Order: sequence, then C-alpha cells, then structure tokens
Amino acid sequence: MRRALLVALVLPLLAACGAGTPDAIKPGPHQIDVSNPQLVSFKKQTDIPNCPRVGSSGVEDGMPGVTLPCLGGGRSVDMAGLRGPTIVNFWASWCSACRKEMPALAAYAKHHSAVQVLGIDFLDQQPGAALELAKGSDVGYPLLADTKGALDRASPMPHIPGLPLTVFLDAKGSIVHIEAVAMLTEKDVAEAAQKYLGATG
Repeated sequence: MRRALLVALVLPLLAACGAGTPDAIKPGPHQIDVSNPQLVSFKKQTDIPNCPRVGSSGVEDGMPGVTLPCLGGGRSVDMAGLRGPTIVNFWASWCSACRKEMPALAAYAKHHSAVQVLGIDFLDQQPGAALELAKGSDVGYPLLADTKGALDRASPMPHIPGLPLTVFLDAKGSIVHIEAVAMLTEKDVAEAAQKYLGATG
C-alpha cells in the first residue's frame, strides 16, 4: 500500500505550487523563531488554538517521529503521536495555491467537528506573514511550523517538492492518502474527508 501511495503522489506533485521554483522552498540559513513575543501577541488576536496534545508512540505508516513547534507559541507536537481522523495540511505564506485553499480548510474545520484539521507552515521564513494569512483566512485550527523542512523525506513521508500538500490520517494514525492538489471549496474538503476518512458529519 505504501509503495502504491508514493507512486501515485509523484506526478500530481509536479504541478503543485513551487514545483517550478525549487529555490523558493529551500530552507534558509538561519533558525527562525516562530514563537517570539510579537508572534505570541499576534496569535492571541486570532482564533487559532494551541497545538494538540498527542500520544508518545508512533504507528505503522503513521507520521514521522519529528517534533515541531506550535506557530505563534504553544506546545510542541511529536508528529508520530498524531491520531485521526485528521487532515494535515502543508502550506506556506509564499504559496499562492495555499492562499486559495486555506479559507476552504478553515470553513470545513469550523463546520465539521468529526475530523480534526492541523496546518503545518512548511519551509516558510516569514512566520509573521504566515499568521497574518491564517488570520485573514479565518483559521480556527492549530498550526505548527516546519521552517527547516524536517518532515521532508522523514520516513514514511516522501520528498515534498511543492505545496500545498494534504495528508489524511485514519483513526489509528496511519496515512491513508496524500493529496497534492489544492482543495478550493469547503465542499472539496468535505468530499475528500468522506472519501479517504469515511467522515460524513
């Protein structure tokens, strides 16, 4: 199942945001502080909650054992401890397709409680711009930051050459689907959640 999943992922990613501009998604040389006082203060003006508490053990075909900080302050999250049903969305403030997709994810998260939504600000050197985008998109789900691309190629994740990218986790925490095409409406997200996670509410 894993091999087929990764093969199916390769071609769609070629058309993803940033695929034609690899320099845009390379990590910068400096450590980015995603929880400085200004960001913490700004986050308090949004509906973005603290990042979730997770278990301490991973599962087969689950997310990698990589711990990421909460964007704008809050608890860090060991990705291997995530359970579902959960939609994990990789995005960045510089990605135009992500900007179009984020309001759809925000609307879905607001109206559908059966599936969790978690965003990962990926290889983004501007956490302030990321939080501004999230606020403007009415995001009310948790956001993590992976400024150095630690999840890229971290088993079982494949190489991530472009954004947006969305991972669907089942109740056990296993990756059941990876979507490399932006979902532009709440209906798109709901249909994907039903198709890959069996979510109807």
